[in-house]
Amino acid sequence: MPDTHASHRPRRRPALLVAAAAVCALVAGALSLPGAQRAEAAPAAFAHPGVTVSKAQLDFTRGKVNSGAQPWKSAYDQLASSRYADLNRTAKPRATVECGSYSNPNNGCTDEREDAIAAYTDALVWYITRDERYARKSIELMDAWSAVIRNHTNSNAPLQTGWAGSSWPKAAEIIQYTYTGTWAGSGRFSTMLRDVYLPQVINGSNSNGNWELSMMEAAVGISVFLEDRTSYDKAMAKFRTRTAAYVYLASDGAVPRTVPSQNLDTTAKIVSYWQGQSTFVTGLTQETCRDFTHTGYGISAISHIAETSRIQGQDLYGTDVGERLRQALGFQSKYQLGEAAPSWLCGGSLDLGLGPVTEVGYNALHNRLGTAMTNTQRLTEQNRPAGSNNLFVAWETLTHGDNPN
Repeated sequence: MPDTHASHRPRRRPALLVAAAAVCALVAGALSLPGAQRAEAAPAAFAHPGVTVSKAQLDFTRGKVNSGAQPWKSAYDQLASSRYADLNRTAKPRATVECGSYSNPNNGCTDEREDAIAAYTDALVWYITRDERYARKSIELMDAWSAVIRNHTNSNAPLQTGWAGSSWPKAAEIIQYTYTGTWAGSGRFSTMLRDVYLPQVINGSNSNGNWELSMMEAAVGISVFLEDRTSYDKAMAKFRTRTAAYVYLASDGAVPRTVPSQNLDTTAKIVSYWQGQSTFVTGLTQETCRDFTHTGYGISAISHIAETSRIQGQDLYGTDVGERLRQALGFQSKYQLGEAAPSWLCGGSLDLGLGPVTEVGYNALHNRLGTAMTNTQRLTEQNRPAGSNNLFVAWETLTHGDNPN
């Protein structure tokens, strides 16, 4: 279900008050981000395909699927049998996609998101099987939308643009840099990303944190495809600031960090923005007490941007980004697996439903870096093969499950 437009929608306010030290921490500068939070510059030369999944990862996946190895073969079978891989799919583009809160109205919102996922799905099938029908289908879907769409409107327009804009460049990167056939419309597709999508997402959002994280995922991916270093740097800077304000670490101080433009300059404002949660512990996110579904959107976007950054030569997993991702995954996974919430956490009641969002972060942090992630590992393996959330997450057991590249 798409996010609401409201920035502040607290669900509960525990009686426990934040210690007075929190105010002191704010005054002392808890709102400012140290140098460690600044984004690195864009690479001198972009790697392609390089949005969330690299050529080395695709090659590993292809080899595993074609040898019948698990869990990749079952993950591929899940993808290939999905509606997104249907070669009879008909694109449903429109000039203006209008999306209100919770997709009311829904004028092209679902069609756009799912056509974008389908383009990515077809690109994956093409790469794994070398069946050119799927490359041509991916191109058909991208061309259909680039010929028609001109705008996104209504309250959920920024989020909608972020979600669809996260999938389009993943598809385009695979097709542009691995398909040897002709994609005559690639220039028009680039223009669509530059003129329709990038302006809607690049300046971010002051709504719930998953909005800006998803928007920055789109902005980073689009910047890679367009080889736009200026937009890449701007999006990465916003991503670093928002990630630090989305996942709490005890080292942040008595209260979470904030995004300066939101003017959350008192403890009361921060507690309200964190859904009424006044006790802050490592791994808690800004939306944990809202619901795990929206929290999963934010966590997923963090992992996707970190993965793209790594492919582009700057590994954020060893920075605070990686630590926040690790802690957020572990904290949410513990409760998603069934542990009862204590009374101080969201009033003792959690709205679960994290979604298929753990594979990328788990693979990077546990498999590549060797970090113990017991809860995340259990949840990840329990949920395999991870499918799609039908918004912007798709097939990550296939592409990232135990992938060493």
